[in-house]
Amino acid sequence: MDKFIERLKELRNEKGISQAQLAKATGLTQTAIAYWDTGKRNPTAPAVIILARYFEVSTDYLLGEKDY
Repeated sequence: MDKFIERLKELRNEKGISQAQLAKATGLTQTAIAYWDTGKRNPTAPAVIILARYFEVSTDYLLGEKDY
């Protein structure tokens, strides 16, 4: 999951959005996003799909399985 943490932070930084803004835009909770950012918890499959759609990347990319 380290790659997921790295990619999530990278994608948020590229868009210039905070955890709170991401939560509001996706319907996910800021608490969940904070847990993912710190590696305290892993996202659910539906959450990964929501994030991938929001950032317009594949779930494989977000999870670190592919580099494109």
